[in-house]
This record gives sequence, structure tokens and C-alpha cells, in this order.
Amino acid sequence: MSTNDPFDPAKVLKAHGKDLGGGFVVSRLLPSAKRQAVGPFIFFDHFGPVTVKPEDNHDVRPHPHIGLATLTYLFDGVILHRDNLGYTQRIEPGAINLMIAGNGIVHSERKPEEQKNDTYVNHGLQLWLAVPEDKEKISASFSHTPASAIPEITNGNATIRVLVGSAFGASSPVATLSPTLYLDIQLPPNSQWQLPILADEQAIYPIEGEVFVAGEALGSHTMLVIDQEQIISSGDQPSRFVLIGGQALGHRFMWWNFVASRKEVIDAAALAWEAGDSALGMGQVPREVERIPLPKR
Repeated sequence: MSTNDPFDPAKVLKAHGKDLGGGFVVSRLLPSAKRQAVGPFIFFDHFGPVTVKPEDNHDVRPHPHIGLATLTYLFDGVILHRDNLGYTQRIEPGAINLMIAGNGIVHSERKPEEQKNDTYVNHGLQLWLAVPEDKEKISASFSHTPASAIPEITNGNATIRVLVGSAFGASSPVATLSPTLYLDIQLPPNSQWQLPILADEQAIYPIEGEVFVAGEALGSHTMLVIDQEQIISSGDQPSRFVLIGGQALGHRFMWWNFVASRKEVIDAAALAWEAGDSALGMGQVPREVERIPLPKR
């Protein structure tokens, strides 16, 4: 039940660390013990800023997904996406990369060959969306929207990039399967901005600088569910935060990289991946010979 306290404990989601392998630890906010999702967002990983050195191996080998859509957004760095549909895409800061898993997709995320000997910073967000139940088994797809195509607007003191969805008269070209909102918002030092209710469910998460809600600091690696208009303010330095939200789609079963509204669909996908069966569209990624094996349940 909602209260007038913006920091009601039910609205405050704290990150927990998750090691993705090779010492690459991310901060995971969703799903949490308090709530599985905010709108259609059922998975929220914040990685970095982390300095990537030539000797580091943070590559994510080919692995499968079903029944969800992924959104990848970088603030710094670069990641090379490859998938079994044949797409190869450099993911760079400011762009939006949407992968709809549908009935099955396999992809890898690696350091590009051109950066093998470079030292650079990787910093970004990896998010998953639930999709409507009748769209869970559509054909898989991948789309890249370059940074130059993302609308950027000014609203009061805020500079806002509309990554997904529509807000303040601007609409992103990124097409999702249900009402979804994803904003990258920046405030100059010592400024205030009024955040209205923009979606059925919405939450904010700080990226850089101090973020205050109704005068109270929102801690780093902390997500805050917003269910009423609030004054957001910055400290002595510029602040940056993201807003996620949209239409809630109900409970989903989640295990490993699989999401579905029915548990037996996940069981079938797990068996198919373990058997190396490509019948679900989960074939090998071109130019890749590795794969992440099915973990023990």
C-alpha cells in the first residue's frame, strides 16, 4: 500500500552484488525481495564504472534467452554484440540496443577485437523487459538505435534523453511490445526539477552525483519507486539518474536467462539448451565456438 513517505521502505530497493564471471561484479536491483518488477522491467543490472585492461576477460560467451526483451545502454566504453540471427553490433555510449528473445535467441557480449590492447572504462545498464504473454513466443529480433536518433529535450532544469517511450512531448524511435518508459536525466549543480507521474509504475536510480528526493539523499546503488509527484534536486556537482517504468505485466517465472509466464516453458528451454537442440531458435552464434553450459538448478 502506498504512503506519502517517499522513502517508505517498501519503495526503496537496494542493490546486491552479482559476479558474472572473471571478477566482473554488477549491482543488481531487480528482481528484488520486495518486488519483482517496475512496470515491464524485471531485471536491472548496473555495471561499472570499471577500468577494462588488456589482460581482463569480461567476455560473456554465447548463452540463450527466451520470453523477454533486453535493453543495453552504455555511458562509457564499448561492447560487441553477436547473435545467432547474424547480427554483429558495436554497442557504444548513448545508443539503445533492443533484443527481443521471443521463442529463443543466443548471443555473446565481448570486448571488440579493436580494443584488445586498450585500457578503457565500461559503464552501463543491462535491463530486461517482460513482454505481453501473447508475445512471448514471437520470432526473435535485434535492433540498434544510434545515439544520434535518441531525442534529447530540456524540461525545466533537466536535460532528458528519451531512450524508450514518450515523455514531455518527445518520443523515442525504439519500438517495444508494451507501454515502456526509459529516460536518462541530468541536472546541473544545485538545481531542482519537478518529476511528475509519467507511467503506471515508475522508479528512479542514480548514476552520477548526488540525487535528492523531497530533500532527502537517495543513496548510491539504490532504486526508489516513485508513485507521486516529487521534487528532485542535485548537490554541488551535476547529477544524473535514470527513470524506468511503464505498464505492469504481472508475475513472470525467471530462471537463469529464461523468462516466461508458464514454468513449463522455462523447463523446455532448459532441456533444449542442455541437449544442444536448436529447435527453439537457439542455434550457434556465427564465428563462435564456445557456449555457456546450463547451470545446475
